Amino acid sequence: MATSKRRIDHIVLAVHDLEAAAEFYTRLGFKVGARNRHPWGTENRLVQFGSSFIELITLRNNLGVIPPHGPGRFSFGAFVRDYLQEREGFAMFVLDSANAKADAQTFAEKGIGSFEPFFFERKGQRPDGSEVHVAFSLAFAMDLDIPNASFFVCQQHVPENFWNPEFQRHPNGATNIAAVTLAARNPAEHTGFLTDFTGVSARRDQSESMVFPLAEGGVFKVAKTSGENRFAGYTVAVKNFARQQDLLSAAGISFSTVEDRIVVAAENAFGAAITFVPAS
Repeated sequence: MATSKRRIDHIVLAVHDLEAAAEFYTRLGFKVGARNRHPWGTENRLVQFGSSFIELITLRNNLGVIPPHGPGRFSFGAFVRDYLQEREGFAMFVLDSANAKADAQTFAEKGIGSFEPFFFERKGQRPDGSEVHVAFSLAFAMDLDIPNASFFVCQQHVPENFWNPEFQRHPNGATNIAAVTLAARNPAEHTGFLTDFTGVSARRDQSESMVFPLAEGGVFKVAKTSGENRFAGYTVAVKNFARQQDLLSAAGISFSTVEDRIVVAAENAFGAAITFVPAS
């Protein structure tokens, strides 16, 4: 079975209270990074793994700095603002990119995104608190049948300043984002878009979900739902399964266990279901 050349880069989880979300993720057993500020009206804190990360994001108080969407222009801040007017949760899914400008052109040719690539830079922090420069280029795609979900690819321009093993040492032994799940009323309707976005065709698994194999063992799954089309949750691989259970129990976080999976329901986790599986 063919596998995409792209890996999961990160997921974006939109929340109203960034500090409360960071505290919750700390209780889950993750090491949560410092607060970062974007010039377009959002702030984030990151949970970094070996080759992927979770971005917890919120709005700053000054909403006047958020640029609007425009012809050929996707506004990151406006999407987060509009998403949070309706819900908290899993808002954006991101694959890696070696050339965001070329990817933006490819997305336009395939009819899944006619947006200009978006470059930005900011200050980051090393584990010792010293500042570093990080920079990114993004290329966006949209499935019009899932208006509350954004898809894009991310090119790192100074990756050596972003990825750091110290940030990747978590009390729960988390190693990477292993999978993400999109819930859809008719999964087959989205296979064309997702094939163009991921660069790989889907297969069906035993639950009849559509599965797109990604690089480095990642999986993008589309599961059938009777509800709205939306990103439902994600899966994290952890080194010590029993340790994860102990951390959740000690933190008083409700969870269920099915075979080799620990699940924290979306209603208990800022709108995005979290599944933990043993790292392979």
